[in-house]
Order: sequence, then structure tokens, then C-alpha cells
Amino acid sequence: MTDAADPSPAPVPAAPSRALWAMFLCLLSGFALSQAFRTVTSIIAVGLEADFGLSPSSLGAFAGLFGLSFGVTQLLMGIGMDLYGLRRTVLTVFPLAAIGAAVSASAPSYGWLMLGQLLIGVGCSPAFLACTVFIARHFPPQRFAFFSGVGMGVGGLGLIFTGTPLAWIVEHGGWRRGFWVLAVLSLLSWLLIHFRVHEPALPQASNRPRESWGRAAAGFGTLFRMPHTWGIFVLGMCCYAAFLSLRGLWLGPLLSGRFGFSLVEIGHVTLVLSLIALFVPACFGRLDPGPARRRRWIVSLALLTAGMFVVLAFLQLRVATVVLIFAMGLLSGYSVLQYADVRSSYPAEVTGRALSLYTMSMFLGVALMQWLTGWVAAWARHHGDDAFRAVMLCIAGMLVAASAAFRFLPRSPLLPRRSPP
Repeated sequence: MTDAADPSPAPVPAAPSRALWAMFLCLLSGFALSQAFRTVTSIIAVGLEADFGLSPSSLGAFAGLFGLSFGVTQLLMGIGMDLYGLRRTVLTVFPLAAIGAAVSASAPSYGWLMLGQLLIGVGCSPAFLACTVFIARHFPPQRFAFFSGVGMGVGGLGLIFTGTPLAWIVEHGGWRRGFWVLAVLSLLSWLLIHFRVHEPALPQASNRPRESWGRAAAGFGTLFRMPHTWGIFVLGMCCYAAFLSLRGLWLGPLLSGRFGFSLVEIGHVTLVLSLIALFVPACFGRLDPGPARRRRWIVSLALLTAGMFVVLAFLQLRVATVVLIFAMGLLSGYSVLQYADVRSSYPAEVTGRALSLYTMSMFLGVALMQWLTGWVAAWARHHGDDAFRAVMLCIAGMLVAASAAFRFLPRSPLLPRRSPP
């Protein structure tokens, strides 16, 4: 066993061993905490507004800072995993999440709250990337979409925590107690990874000289010189960001502001939405149509999601709104198809970096969309318009534009040119 890693492809068994499954689940504990941190704002938003007098734009900036810090550091995490291995990278960086949660829990002002969010975003940045690279290196390549879906489903336990459980904690102990609980859970996850994860060495890892940071960083520039990267990058910035902006930022304010939901009622809705998120990624992974038809599926599902946001913008019926939100949760699992598309679009020797670049696009998109929708909400209120309607239409417009870019920009030469009959 070793912490060393190598970006070269390695033969994998037809089925992963128990030891690999155990390590994968331990890594997923960090991803579950990352999911909890990135969606906590929807539950604590009311408390933050009351304690610090935050405007919608300030609240959007707070929520978006996680995605910004998370996304910006993805390239560094990808290089770190190539040079030092998954385990060492995660163990070095993840403690910042616990420290950031403690800073947030004791924050005396908005500035300290933002510092805590910054630390949390950086600390969580290797969480999901470590899981996807672990799958790419050690699990059967033809099952990548399925295992990625399983990973996203298990990571959805973090979404469940930020539903009814966190709502109950916040209602009875305040939003600060919620952050203290997350800090303790982060520490426990770090200990689990420290004692149970020991990444298997890849063939030829000991025979190759270690790549320098500068050369590794230049490898990401090579990805951007590939024309098909841009369509993948642009769509990656919008699809996951659309769902996370709803689930992690606007769900609570929408339900309370438009329909008068209590905090616990909002928690119940988010809990059901999170339970849906446990299963749909694996379902989409199993339904993966393969590289010849996958891109068509992705565009169609993204446009369908955009249409649902348009309906949500104008819908004024309480029960119908909740049903529509659950339907959007059922569609959210198609993001696993995007990861499979990335894996199929690049040579095996750059798979890890391509996945880290795509993950970076996702969370830069989260930061951009949450900041932009916060600004849009503030602008709409200033002009006497419905802030939630403006937000949902903004998200829908971004999804349509990104889908068009993905559809019409160049595609990877590694993909089949047409669907089989």
C-alpha cells in the first residue's frame, strides 16, 4: 500500500474488491459533508438575515463563496492527487472544512462568516474529485457512470442532513449550533479517512519521475487548447449550479416568502428532495445510453430542467410547487451523465485532470449563479418585481444558453460521430 499516485491508466478487475469498496465509502463520507456544507444556506438563511441584516445579494455572495473557493482550488487538487495521491491530498486539505465551520459558528460579523465559508470551500474541494478519480483508477471503466451515480447517491446523505435534521437543530439551538455539529462531523470523517483509506499503488508509479507542479499545471492548459473542452466547460457551469442554487440557496426563501412555510416544513421538503437525490444518480448511471447518444440526452434533460424553472417562476400554487420541486430533483441525477461524457471525451492519461477541470467548472458555475441570482433578486425587489420569478427565469436562461453552447460547439473526436441504428 502506498499514497503514491500516477495519472497513467491502470488495469482494473471486473468487480471491485471489498477493500476498494470500503475505501470508497470512507472517501464518500467527506463528499457527504461537502454536500451538507454547500446546501446549508437554505436552512440558515433566515437566521443569517436576522442576525446580520443580510440583503439578498449578500446572502447570494455568502452561498456563492463556497462554490468559488471550491472551484478555484480544483486544479490544485487535481495536481496534488496526481503528484501525491488521493489520501494525502484529502488529509492535508480537509481539516480546513472543520476549522471553517468553527469560524462560522463563532462569527461575530459578516466578514468572519465569509472567512469561514472560504475555508470550508477550500477544505471540501478534494472531496468529490477524490471519489471520481478513485473510481476512474480502480473500478471497471465500462461501469464508470454507474459507480459515479452510486457515489453521488451516497454523498446525498449530506443533503438529507441539511433537511429536517439540520432544520430541527437550527430551530432549537440556532444556526451557530448547526455549524458546530458540522465541524464535529468533519473531524470524524477525517479520522475515518486517515485510518481506513490506503490507496493501492498503480502500475509503473515507481518507475516514472515525479512530475513538477509547473509541468502539471501546463497540462491543464493543454485541455483548454482542445476545442471540445469549451462546450463541456460552459454546460458544466450551469447544470449542477441550477439545481444547487435552488436546493442550496433559494428553496427556503421561496417556500417561506411565497407560501409562508415554517422552518421545519421547509426541512421536510428538503429532506424528501434529498432522499430523491440518493437514488436518481445511480438510476441515470444505469440508464446511460453510451457515448453515441449521451450528449443528446444531456441537452434534452438540461432544456427540460430549464422549462421547469420557467414554470416555477410563475407557479403560485403551494402543493403544485412542491410537486414540481420534487420532479426537478428526479431530473437532477443526469449530472452523472456529464461526468461519463468527460471520461469518454479525453485520452486515459489525462482523465484525472479532465475530471478535475470539469468539477472546477461546476463549482465556479455555482458561485457565479448564486452570486448572479442574488444580484437579480435584489434588482427585482428594488424595482418592485417578484424576486423569485426573476431568479428562476435567470436560471432558466442560463441553462438554455449553456445547452446551446454544448450542442453547437465542437465535440470530442474520441466520441462516435453518429448514433448506431
